[in-house]
Amino acid sequence: ADMTLKQDHEVVLAAVSQRWSALYHADWSLRDDREIVMAAVCQDGKSLQYASGTLKKDFDLVLAAVQQDGEALWFADASLKGNPEVVLAAVQQTGRALRLADASLRSDFLTVLAAIQQAP
Repeated sequence: ADMTLKQDHEVVLAAVSQRWSALYHADWSLRDDREIVMAAVCQDGKSLQYASGTLKKDFDLVLAAVQQDGEALWFADASLKGNPEVVLAAVQQTGRALRLADASLRSDFLTVLAAIQQAP
């Protein structure tokens, strides 16, 4: 696509709202736009990988991503991989997310229990 379209907030938001993978093609500046990235992670949590480093530290955005796909925890900032609320939401979505959590939470009783209950 034309470079100006990749930098246009409204065009990128509309594209991402239709198909999350459009975030991959967005200009880097828009990967730091909370509204655009939130639209993507609500469709596919793993689109968090295309977010800016700043947004990978955003509690609400990361929480939305892991609620959609627990394995999106892989792309979260390390500070949130140790957040009990974020990790619990991730393992409640898929038990496999437990391996992505900070070591301190991989031995937490409630977190492990939630992961076991979701394991396939």
